[in-house]
Amino acid sequence: MSCKDKLAVVTGGMGGIGTAICHRLAQEGAKVIATCHPSETDQVDAWVKSQIDNNAQVSVVAGDVSTPEGGATLMREIVEKYGPVDILVNCAGITRDTTMKKMTAEQWDAVIDTNLSSAFYVTQPIWNGMIERGFGRVINISSVNGQRGQFGQVNYSAAKAGMHGFTMALAYEGAAKGVTINTVSPGYIETAMTAAMRDDVRDAIIGGIPMRRMGQPEEIAHAVAFLADDASTYVTGANLPVNGGLFIH
Repeated sequence: MSCKDKLAVVTGGMGGIGTAICHRLAQEGAKVIATCHPSETDQVDAWVKSQIDNNAQVSVVAGDVSTPEGGATLMREIVEKYGPVDILVNCAGITRDTTMKKMTAEQWDAVIDTNLSSAFYVTQPIWNGMIERGFGRVINISSVNGQRGQFGQVNYSAAKAGMHGFTMALAYEGAAKGVTINTVSPGYIETAMTAAMRDDVRDAIIGGIPMRRMGQPEEIAHAVAFLADDASTYVTGANLPVNGGLFIH
């Protein structure tokens, strides 16, 4: 696989899955820009050093992708500094889990804005450029819980389901112009978040996965690299599940 000399932007690129995606795309020859929230800027230097230590050169640009102004400003800054974006991975995401009975409007809005609306806010500013150049790869990171739902996650599941709706509709607009749009839907993945689970909760989750293990971030990154590849010209509007058989549809 190859993304040689392409400019790739990964929103939420400093997270567990985002980091693996950045590293893999850099290995495939892309020039990679990770985005982070302004509140995470104190972590940037250490994160960039960790990437260099792993033989991956990745730059970081801070911005708030959860607002129209923040998304537009972020992408304008990237294009002005680094050039046209060829590959966009919409990976930014948060959770605010609770039952419908207890969920506040603020918890709903925070997840919808960050996990779903952000995909529109950062894709639209670079969309015309992709269409005009006749090449683009947009890859949206959804979740198995966007396919099957999850107790206590009406906000998260709705946002992640919406991500694939966004993919399918936009795929029609890009299909004749050389721009592909696809979704990757991870299952439970080994990250700092899942590592912090209680042992009994973690064991119960693994017991429900046919492969009897959680996935690795690198396995998600492999799926993204396939969809981002120069040769992946005839795959668009697809939802690629990477969940160990947890949900088969």
